[in-house]
Amino acid sequence: MTLILMLLELYEFLIIVRVVLSWVPHNNRHKAAILLRDVTNPVMVPLRRIIPNLGGIDFSPILIIIGIEFLKSFVASMAHGF
Repeated sequence: MTLILMLLELYEFLIIVRVVLSWVPHNNRHKAAILLRDVTNPVMVPLRRIIPNLGGIDFSPILIIIGIEFLKSFVASMAHGF
């Protein structure tokens, strides 16, 4: 169970890094940027199709982080037997 929690924490960190990188100029063709995009897009793109663009603000990372937090609490409660 701790491995699952660590992977969820890592994915949450990657989402945060992607958000921060979107605020600063960077090379989109850099291998790290491509890897980050490839890892986070499978969750972000479908959610972006559902959530409308509200004045240029992308709320999908916020909702993904909230979802990860719910998953982490669920996994932790399963590990401790509710």
